[in-house]
Amino acid sequence: MADEELRKGLEGVLVAESELSYIDGDEGRLVYRGYDIEDLARGASYEEVVYLLWHGELPTREELDSFTESMTDEQSVDQEVIEVARRLADAGETPMGALRTLVSYLSAEDPEADSEPTDLDAAARKGRRITAKIPTALAAFDRLRRDEEVVEPDEELGLAANFLYMLTGEEPDDVAAETFDMALTLHADHGLNASTFTAMVVSSTLADLYSSVVAGVGALSGPLHGGANQDVMELFFEIAEAGEDPVEYVARLQDEREDWRVPGMGHRVYNVKDPRAKILGAKSKELAEETGERKWYDMAAEIERYFDEEKGLTKRGIAPNVDFYSGTVYYQLGIPIDMYTPIFAMSRAGGWIGHVLEYQAENRLIRPRARYVGEKDREFVPVDER
Repeated sequence: MADEELRKGLEGVLVAESELSYIDGDEGRLVYRGYDIEDLARGASYEEVVYLLWHGELPTREELDSFTESMTDEQSVDQEVIEVARRLADAGETPMGALRTLVSYLSAEDPEADSEPTDLDAAARKGRRITAKIPTALAAFDRLRRDEEVVEPDEELGLAANFLYMLTGEEPDDVAAETFDMALTLHADHGLNASTFTAMVVSSTLADLYSSVVAGVGALSGPLHGGANQDVMELFFEIAEAGEDPVEYVARLQDEREDWRVPGMGHRVYNVKDPRAKILGAKSKELAEETGERKWYDMAAEIERYFDEEKGLTKRGIAPNVDFYSGTVYYQLGIPIDMYTPIFAMSRAGGWIGHVLEYQAENRLIRPRARYVGEKDREFVPVDER
């Protein structure tokens, strides 16, 4: 084992085979089950995409109606869940911390919570409940922390539109609903990222699906994985408050802080612009033109131009990732910035569950090894002689 290559962070190590998503980091391409992400983002609903990830094929109209109806039937949560959300809000818990707790508590109201882990049909039904209930619980928490009444889900709305409705209390227009649905699709899956792998590791022990999703939320809460879109907007707020030119502001920070990086720029996998950033950048521009509030989009576009044309960093793989423009999109939809990462988790739950179902079909306990570099053959000394 001493001669084996050590790869910190498991970088480049193959641990599984998957049919869910494919990433070409050099070409800037993302594919779900063989379908290009742009086609899905512009042509399919989030519910269709979740069905695709879980079942391998896009649904027929009849299959989609049945799947959507099953999700609609599951979206309400018990009053006990609302009370947990209220206690978390009163305690000042962060949205990601609240989501972690709420997902765990949701298992208490699941009639199949104790089903055998190898019963994949029951796991799929639990997956539908988790995916349907997370938006309801998350929106309830946000309203309660703002001292507003909880809004019950509307059975006539899809998942994306329903979340915006439960969050704001107002039914979103078609543009807002379509935009948010697109954002959910773009975040639904992305290979074996840290949170997906974490969920898969937990599932490999034959733990229940709720444990896997809670683990995924925990992994996503770390700043090296989720949260960059919130950081992007906080940077833009700083620039706006300072009243400075965005390019000059960013250039100065790079000069003053050697280790400072523009949030939302660069990606562990992509060597070119993230294809999701291309789609959301275009959508951010559309929203800006529709509302007449161009400040945030223009700021992002100008910084991207600076990185590309003046710094030449795009050619070296430092280009916008999905978070660089998703923050501006969410902000234009009126979503609080500390809800951005929980929304990421809300969307990615579909991917986590898909990978768990796929992996458990031919499960093997994930058990890597570490190279021991400590001392050996030390002499034990009783406590009174130390």
